[in-house]
Amino acid sequence: MNATSNSVTEISIPAARVSFAAAATFVVLLIALHFIEPEFDPSWRFISEYELGRFGWVMSLAFLCLAISYVTLFIAIRLQLRTIAGRIGLALLLVSAVGLAMAGIFTTDPITTSPEDATTSGMLHGVGGSLGIAMTFAAAIISWNLARNPSWSSARRALLWTASIAVACTIGFIVYLIVALPSDGMFGPAVLAGGIGRIEILAYSAWLMVVSSKAIRVHGQNP
Repeated sequence: MNATSNSVTEISIPAARVSFAAAATFVVLLIALHFIEPEFDPSWRFISEYELGRFGWVMSLAFLCLAISYVTLFIAIRLQLRTIAGRIGLALLLVSAVGLAMAGIFTTDPITTSPEDATTSGMLHGVGGSLGIAMTFAAAIISWNLARNPSWSSARRALLWTASIAVACTIGFIVYLIVALPSDGMFGPAVLAGGIGRIEILAYSAWLMVVSSKAIRVHGQNP
């Protein structure tokens, strides 16, 4: 067995499958919430606010599913990324998982809540959301490093494209908020952050499913 084969066998297939399934479950639950909690206008209300509705536990479960997807992807590919940059990417992936777990455990405040009226739970949810920005760098670093691995050559295009789209969505979201958010920093119907935020989280979900599915395929092609 050559070095490439040895490297490929280090992919954890069960973990990759769980990662794919957990990310797909998140997407299904998020889509379902648009129908079972229609009171939240998706154009400007953040997905976190679904936690405030009658079926808030569904959104909490969705966040935890995404956190599980991050952690199991880490397990699946951790031995594929042995460079310093690769390990940094993996560490950032875990930071993002912690952020999503916090988002699932602590309920957010309504988007219209002023800073002085914020609850402890809402602030901790916000901290989790801030940690989630680490995913931007994790996706870029991990995809770039895997794309340079000869074992992953067949997956190179998909890795780079999905990571690029996800990162572009984050950059676009930040730029939009800088331009559209009023000087008082308060969100409202005029700030269409909800729709853009949904596109961003779905882009990262797609990245997770692509990387996990490619890990399974790479292992199958190089047993």
